[in-house]
Amino acid sequence: MDARQRLLNDWQHGFPLCARPYAQLAQATGLTEAEVMRTLRQTLADGRVSRIGGVFAPGAGGAATLAAMTVPEGRIEAVAARVSTHPGVNHNYLREHRLNLWFVMTGADQDAVESGVAALEADCGQLALRLPLLRAYYIDLGFDLRGGHETGAAARHPARARAAVTEPIPASQCTLARLAEAGLAIIERPYAAWADELGWGEEQVLACLQGWLDAGQLKRFGVVVRHHELGLAANAMVVFDVPDAVADARGQALAGQPGVTLAYRRARAAGWPYSLYAMVHGARRDAVQAVIERATGAAGLAPCPREILFSTRRFKQTGARRFRGWNVDGQIASVTPQRETSDALAG
Repeated sequence: MDARQRLLNDWQHGFPLCARPYAQLAQATGLTEAEVMRTLRQTLADGRVSRIGGVFAPGAGGAATLAAMTVPEGRIEAVAARVSTHPGVNHNYLREHRLNLWFVMTGADQDAVESGVAALEADCGQLALRLPLLRAYYIDLGFDLRGGHETGAAARHPARARAAVTEPIPASQCTLARLAEAGLAIIERPYAAWADELGWGEEQVLACLQGWLDAGQLKRFGVVVRHHELGLAANAMVVFDVPDAVADARGQALAGQPGVTLAYRRARAAGWPYSLYAMVHGARRDAVQAVIERATGAAGLAPCPREILFSTRRFKQTGARRFRGWNVDGQIASVTPQRETSDALAG
């Protein structure tokens, strides 16, 4: 793996929290600071990287729910386009199932999330299942981009063993959280730019980010790659109907399986008995299927009813915007919906 590839692989976690982070990356890779910044700007432009920023833990702030609709084939394009235009939707996928359109609605609070889903139901003429998160066992979405791997799951990091319950970020810090979600500028002193915008000191910004990482409120801070553009175009969501009494034990076991990129527990819904979820991402469908079979057996889930929902189209994939709308005074401001570019790639 050459130095430019390492920028995407090695700094998905542990991105430098210092005055000149790109200069520190240059020292680590043998590139110049200008080469590092030029390379990262190019990966943002060509879509391999969505941003350099934070992935927050559930409970750190805001709210979200997974939602699913059964959309007739002839209406998929129109409904998916409407769902993708909602500013609270950060993921929107077509999957192989009767419930075929799956999206994540985010917002500043649960009322905003419910309002967003209800608005889409009214606009699209389709009812949606709400499947809120109950417990996260493993949410990180870092990917191993080295060749020769069946899937893109990255090596486990110590932060993944943290407790599921996370303290919310104080309102006075939510403006920085909004910036961390949106992404770090590729300039010599990007944290100083955030400090200027907030009226903080640069050291205060760096200390706050480090404090979130230490507390587990921030799962990781670094390069956020887009897996489709990097060759991981096969992905599947696996759902299990697990008795509540053993759900946490099975979920923790599932989270520890090689190749699993997400593991979490969600509420059941009418006609949807499944509570335990896992995601597996890979370059090939057969490799993803093999990981699912291995992980199912190793986690003690073989006796549990399950379904495998491979994605077939990606209409939208952006970073979560749970802190969207927080202004520099630490208050929730009104948000004007913005049309966001969607895409429809296989995978």
